[in-house]
Amino acid sequence: MKEASKKRITLLRQRIFRMVSVGVVDDPINQSYDIVSTLALLVNLVAAFAVTFDNVRAVHGPLLARVEAVTVFFFAVDYVLRLFTANNLYPDLDELHSLRRYMLSFDGIVDLLSFLPYYLPVFFPAGAAVFRLFRIVRIFRLFRINAYYDSLNVITEVIVGKKQQLLSSVFIIGVLMMASSLCMYSVEHDAQPDVFRNAFSGIWWAVSTLLTVGYGDIYPITPLGKAISILITFLGVLMVAIPTGILSAGFVEQYSRFKRIGDFAQEEDLNFVTVELSAKDAWSGKCIKDLQLPRGLIIAVVRREGSTVVPRGDVVLKPGDKIILCAEALRDDRMVNLKEITLRKNHDWNGSAIRDLDISRQTYIVMVRRRGTMLVPHGSLVLMEGDVVILYTKERNPGPSR
Repeated sequence: MKEASKKRITLLRQRIFRMVSVGVVDDPINQSYDIVSTLALLVNLVAAFAVTFDNVRAVHGPLLARVEAVTVFFFAVDYVLRLFTANNLYPDLDELHSLRRYMLSFDGIVDLLSFLPYYLPVFFPAGAAVFRLFRIVRIFRLFRINAYYDSLNVITEVIVGKKQQLLSSVFIIGVLMMASSLCMYSVEHDAQPDVFRNAFSGIWWAVSTLLTVGYGDIYPITPLGKAISILITFLGVLMVAIPTGILSAGFVEQYSRFKRIGDFAQEEDLNFVTVELSAKDAWSGKCIKDLQLPRGLIIAVVRREGSTVVPRGDVVLKPGDKIILCAEALRDDRMVNLKEITLRKNHDWNGSAIRDLDISRQTYIVMVRRRGTMLVPHGSLVLMEGDVVILYTKERNPGPSR
């Protein structure tokens, strides 16, 4: 009984984990959760901006307060679900360490600060103004859209890949700011004792000058101070150009790498597919060398519990393994077309058995996906609204026109 209960909890965790994971759209529930989560964040941010207008707050204040309460409660529930599935996010760690890893990660801190400051004034009324400031952290939840756009992922990869060079340039800029502040204090203190009171009073001037902003509220008036200011301004332009050049070079390298990978895949004409083994699959418990794979098909990678296993011949496949298969493209005079059709409400195939469908003899139904489950398309299978039908069609390659 305990084993069955434990298995149900494990399956529930996996289901919830796929639901809260951004970008997993293989199931309508998962996709709907992404949409609701994004809409909740956008509505919350719109309400946060709208409440700052006096006329809007006077008319719609109670409504905006309710909107914030509902969306913040959704953020709290989302955080609890992510805590519940933290072990699925970090499968190599135990329960306690995976929880700590998520809670101390950037995403975990952002998720916590998305709702906690809203409830803290109830217990600490004196800090309401400070807690309200932390609510702006919610906007960082928008970074989860990275899962849908490769261009945004490239930005993250470039920053992470060049972090050492970027930190070095920031360190140099910081040192130069401190030196500039101390230098201007030494030159301008006697002429402007109220402006350059000490070495740190010139930090604001150094920041605005080195970063080429130049507000003009603090500036040197002595000839020597002006001469030094010109030199520091030129150094500021050079210093700002360093991180810009590092990021530009990183983008060029990243896109060049993607282009090389794409060219290689096109040149070799390879196809990859990922399958997950279950205990009922014939490959479970067998060595790779005993699988008798078709010619041209190889096992490229085996993923097991978050780690990568080199697919040697003596490796025994286990239930739960994710196998990446690699095969050469078919080379003959006929093209193979696969088409995916989602049956909507008024589709003619709804309620019809596969054997009764009027389709071409060159077209076959190879798979039916129903609510995330793959069904074998036997003749008596009745299609339903929402089914995803995958069709296989063979057509003659027309070849080059003359």
